[in-house]
Amino acid sequence: MIDSLLDWYDANARDLPWRKQATTGWGVLVSEIMLQQTPVARVEPIWLAWLNRWPVPSALAAETQGEVVRAWGKLGYPRRALRLHAAAGVIAAEHGDVVPADVDTLLSLPGIGAYTARAVAAFAYGQRCPVVDTNVRRVVARAVHGAGDAGPPSTTRDMNDTEALLPEEPARAARASAALMELGAVVCVARGPRCTDCPVFADCAWQLAGRPAYDGPAKAVQKFAGTDRQVRGLLLDVLRDTNEPAPKTKLDLVWSDAGQRDRCLHSLLVDGLVEQTADGRFALPGEH
Repeated sequence: MIDSLLDWYDANARDLPWRKQATTGWGVLVSEIMLQQTPVARVEPIWLAWLNRWPVPSALAAETQGEVVRAWGKLGYPRRALRLHAAAGVIAAEHGDVVPADVDTLLSLPGIGAYTARAVAAFAYGQRCPVVDTNVRRVVARAVHGAGDAGPPSTTRDMNDTEALLPEEPARAARASAALMELGAVVCVARGPRCTDCPVFADCAWQLAGRPAYDGPAKAVQKFAGTDRQVRGLLLDVLRDTNEPAPKTKLDLVWSDAGQRDRCLHSLLVDGLVEQTADGRFALPGEH
């Protein structure tokens, strides 16, 4: 199965900038942070702008938090920008401005979790370590277990299932990790999978079982409209679009529900994404 998958990946992988051979560990780390819960099409132009502006961790670390949040733009979940800024500072100060290759060392960086650490080790440094995201879990559920989709996550099971598919040779295993992810992203999708285009069609347990419908626990559907996440984004939009602190009256215009609006503003202050000036106005961190 893996041989067919790798042949397919070599011929069909999307031409994404962070997959270029010249991309550094820093470029891969930035891409992995940006791609969390954000589509590739939205990430690509911002990733290119960031790497052009901040080609090494020390360049980002020297920037203000406020400017980093501003440059994050509309990617969503802006705390990721602050975590990346903090990680850049440690990489610059303690690792010679080079992103570490070792998973445990990567895990010691601020805001770097298990998935990101393994993804950087595999995709930047060609190491053999399972990289498990939603797409990979779905491919494994169908191809290996014959289920219509993956059930609730189980770190140990998911890691073991994925690792069992990886070739022993590290560089080949790293390519297999990327190929599994790519397959789930563009062919073995959640709705309307393109099974006739699948390189592992003949070996897929789900196909061999007659493509049974998924009968596991229902998945939570994330909504956006009207949520605190939307309101936080609207508040940050106001501050991104100005170079000076904004009065509360300007922020009050973005959302009619005063209780929700004030709660969201407070949460932005707690998260360090917004700061209040001595005269009561509001600004991005470090910009007053």
